[in-house]
Amino acid sequence: MGEDPRRAAVRRLLEPRSIAVVGASARPGSFGERLTIEALRSPGVERVHLVHPHHAEVQGRRTVPSLADLDETVDLVLLGVPDAALVDQVSLAAKRGDGGAVVFGSATGLADPLRAAAGNLPMVGGGCMGYLNLARGVRAMGYLERDDLTPGPIAFVTHSGSVFSAMLRTHRRLDYSLVVSSGQELVTSTADYLHYALDLPQTRVIGLFLETMRSIDSLRAALARAADQDVAVVALTVGTSEVGQSLVAAHSGAIAGGDAAWEALLRAYGVHRARSLDELIDTLELFAIGRRPVRPGLGVASIHDSGGERTYTADVAERLGVSFAQLSEATLSALAGRIDDGLAAGNPLDVWSTGADTEELFANCLAMLAADDSVGVTALAVDLVEEFDGDDAYPEALLRVHAELDEPFVALAPTSAAVHQPTAARLRTAGIPVLEGLESGLRALRHLVTHRRVTPPPLTTGSASGTVEVGGGFALLSSYGIPVPGSSTVTAPDDAVLTAEAVGWPVALKTAAEVAHKVDVGGVVLGLTDAAQVQAAYDDLAARLGPAVLVQAMAPAGVELALGVVRDPHLGPLVVLAAGGTLVELVAQRVVALPPFDESAALALLDEVPLISQLLDGVRGAPPADRAAVAAALAALSRLALDLPDHVDALDINPLICTPDGVVAVDVLVC
Repeated sequence: MGEDPRRAAVRRLLEPRSIAVVGASARPGSFGERLTIEALRSPGVERVHLVHPHHAEVQGRRTVPSLADLDETVDLVLLGVPDAALVDQVSLAAKRGDGGAVVFGSATGLADPLRAAAGNLPMVGGGCMGYLNLARGVRAMGYLERDDLTPGPIAFVTHSGSVFSAMLRTHRRLDYSLVVSSGQELVTSTADYLHYALDLPQTRVIGLFLETMRSIDSLRAALARAADQDVAVVALTVGTSEVGQSLVAAHSGAIAGGDAAWEALLRAYGVHRARSLDELIDTLELFAIGRRPVRPGLGVASIHDSGGERTYTADVAERLGVSFAQLSEATLSALAGRIDDGLAAGNPLDVWSTGADTEELFANCLAMLAADDSVGVTALAVDLVEEFDGDDAYPEALLRVHAELDEPFVALAPTSAAVHQPTAARLRTAGIPVLEGLESGLRALRHLVTHRRVTPPPLTTGSASGTVEVGGGFALLSSYGIPVPGSSTVTAPDDAVLTAEAVGWPVALKTAAEVAHKVDVGGVVLGLTDAAQVQAAYDDLAARLGPAVLVQAMAPAGVELALGVVRDPHLGPLVVLAAGGTLVELVAQRVVALPPFDESAALALLDEVPLISQLLDGVRGAPPADRAAVAAALAALSRLALDLPDHVDALDINPLICTPDGVVAVDVLVC
């Protein structure tokens, strides 16, 4: 089987052997001059043709007046021309059979004409800074970049041109296989670049700065490839999807929020989500030059030379949810025998007292921590400042254990403002990441110790997708195996009493009118135990809200959860889990997932919401709920989500009551 035509076209775009610079200029400081200089500095490019209608010579090379005057098709056309000329130049390149183009201009109002002109021609941009393919020696940029960039394991794609240049000019140890400023992605998308990067043997970690989702099926396929190849992906997203903005009738839309689609997509493919550029950079450096823990789920260990900074680290880690390893008694005993009297063996570990034999002390303690079976990564968490007395005991201790042992070690600086860069560079050259800032560094360490290979959900939604008959909400849930209470809708008080006797006392009465939030309008009456109460409740509901009333067996008391489905314009249905009951929209803790998922994945989702996990475990003497039953209901809802027809925007189950004996969906809304 031959190479996929689209991927072959993108490969030609990103691995050109011949380039045409349209708009090459001899004017000092101009965009066309910078574009030309960078193209000529591409060691992987064999031929660079310069195109300008008036200059006969640029950079000591002959030019031709038009792309049409070249005697060969080229692999890449760099368009340093005004926006008014873009459509004609792209059309000409496509007709000539050139391999691809980079559109640097903003192309305002030209999206559709440019796509039409390009046809099957791959195109970077518009509104981009270009790209650097360091693995293949190509510099397709409109500004001057330093010449000493070293090829390495990171592939980075960004929608932001400013982030593109910032990531190339950082002092950090970030060595790239490929860096793309993808801009508006009028033709070629982030997904295309990811597929190409994953074909490069150099690529071991991928960084993303994304403003919106494009080519979602291809993006999901690329993220699935990364998961299969165990290439870590770290993403920083900005902006939100449209999910929830029109779902005023459903709780699920409100609690999911505008960030739900990103959350669900990245979780499904095991992508590490950064909340800041500092965290993104720390995490990329950690995965790029550092070692991996022997298995996921291990904790962090840190060693300090300050009791205050040790406490500060513990406080920040607790706030961020970063787990410190629980050291064995053997390790604690060994540490206690090594540190000075008055210091407590533990994790985080403060070893500073007299300062005697510092290098030996820190090296020994680092090795003891790393050897503990619960530790995934060990951090030397000290101020990595310049030492004016020449004392380099801290970095020497770290370099020594890193050379002697195979476990992951890092330097964790509490603040980026006081990192001595020559010392940091020395550590990085030896393969030791230096994380610059406590919060971003701890988050990066959490990404490292939680990294695992995932099994992504299938790209297809199955043959039954969108074919389910919605009908009554309770009947729909029951058909997917989600337990529901006995109930029936009646339109007369005598029927309400007969139904109550049939389903069993006590009962609840609820208006069957099209009211989204029944409690808000007094449409729910609970705990009715005899015929007189049922008749009185029916008469009141019928008078205020209409004669159709649902009579339902009362569910036992238990933990109340809210489960729901919302529809995102990019990803389709998403499953939402939150604390339930009347306060569903007031509790911020929730999790959003991409269906379908099995019961094992559903159990993991329960652990991602601390409040829900605590409630299910039982609080104030309450017995623990049946987690397996909750997971089964979640997994069933994920299957149902894919089968809902497109006209269903949302589905709410609130509450799902969870007890030691199972679960029951007490109320359901389909809208």
